[in-house]
Amino acid sequence: MRLQIVDGIIVVAYLISITLFGLRFRKSQRSLRDYFLADRNIPWWAIALSIVGAETSTLTVIGTPGIAYGGNFGFLQVIFGYLLGRIVVVLIFIPQYFRGEMFTAYQLIDRRFGEKLHRITAAIFLATRAAAEGVRVWAVAIVISIALGTGGVASVAIVMALTLIYTFEGGMAAVIWTDVIQLAIYVGGTLVGFFTLLHLVPGGWPAIHSLAASAGKLQVFDFSFNFHTTFTFWAGVIGGMFLNTATHGTDQLMVQRLLVARNQRDSKIALLSSGVVILIQFTLFLLVGAALWVFYRQSSTQQNFSTNDYIFPRFIVDHMPHGISGLLIAAILAAAMSNLSAALNSLSSTTMIDFYLRRKPDTSDRKRLALSRVATVGWGVVLFVLALLSRYGGSVLEKGLSLASLAYGGLLGVFLLGLITKRAKQTGAIIGMLCGLALNIYIWGWTHIAWTWYVTFGSITTFVVGYLASLLETDTDANRAQTSA
Repeated sequence: MRLQIVDGIIVVAYLISITLFGLRFRKSQRSLRDYFLADRNIPWWAIALSIVGAETSTLTVIGTPGIAYGGNFGFLQVIFGYLLGRIVVVLIFIPQYFRGEMFTAYQLIDRRFGEKLHRITAAIFLATRAAAEGVRVWAVAIVISIALGTGGVASVAIVMALTLIYTFEGGMAAVIWTDVIQLAIYVGGTLVGFFTLLHLVPGGWPAIHSLAASAGKLQVFDFSFNFHTTFTFWAGVIGGMFLNTATHGTDQLMVQRLLVARNQRDSKIALLSSGVVILIQFTLFLLVGAALWVFYRQSSTQQNFSTNDYIFPRFIVDHMPHGISGLLIAAILAAAMSNLSAALNSLSSTTMIDFYLRRKPDTSDRKRLALSRVATVGWGVVLFVLALLSRYGGSVLEKGLSLASLAYGGLLGVFLLGLITKRAKQTGAIIGMLCGLALNIYIWGWTHIAWTWYVTFGSITTFVVGYLASLLETDTDANRAQTSA
């Protein structure tokens, strides 16, 4: 079953409208400050919603209901960790980012350690963000192929091309304001889907609550201590805190939003308030998953899903009223385009600021802007290719988070070495980061430790090894000085 004509019209109208809306900002782009920082003229509430939009991809909208459908509400434990991580970023990272004008997170590393580590951290961001974003972009194909019957390549190409158009032209201002619109669309669409489920299940919410609770679907906390279990209280609060500190403190995709704020105070308010929205949003997605479980349990229709990621899109197309189906598909595409535009702009800014302009700082403003747009297109092509390579595997949400988490531990450890210690040196930090990355690759490839612990183990290893290596380096230098004397 596919979308009816009226639904298809709604989806097409959304795609065209959001693209045209984004293009409205192209005239304001005159310099890199305009293109990558939106001239630091964005209100805090819009930044907060944009942060949420950047955190929310198609993986979230279709993957989170799938997690509740196959399990319970344990994922919320990770969100509680996210809230703690935001507090850490507000206290430690944001004050440093507003000491002078910065365009990327990795300029902070250059100021603290030097050019070599600056290039390494920026390169790690480019590689891991591109890989993780490829998984997210592929999730779009799941939705469009179910809705419109198009193949995976065509599905990804459509969304990629349209997002690239307004990101290319409008820069960060277009990214943020389209994020705000798209957030309203996908949250509104999900609410419509949830209330439709309340109507379709006999007995409404009381019946859903009773059946889901008796089956353990509404369970939030698991206080067992097991490194192999993905969603426990300890993995969620500790691992989620480390993961969120890494994503919002060291990942250019998020840091760039903090940097566009008018001042440090607005940046802090935006980040903290986004945490409240994230908690509400994920609770809504999990409620949809629990309601879907009850709906299909009572349904006489036999359902065979290759993965739980297909459950929500399949329900939208098969069971939602005409018109509403189109709205919900448009909502899921909104989340996809919001995240994709953020990735394109952050990849482009890191390429230009941390690499190209380091070599050619005398480039004119006009050429800088032109090359930034070329970089945006280049990364669009790269993400398209990576998306096509991301077709196989399990849950797209967990796969995307796992890939991103591999390098976050090393990055966070290096940033913490720079921000809270004075004795850490560049060589020691590099050694620590390599050890943290090696440990995470080993854990990912050869153990069954849950991805929620990757960043915690990686960052602690990086910090401890990097600090000790720096002390040894200092002692060696001192001994050499005494010997030569």
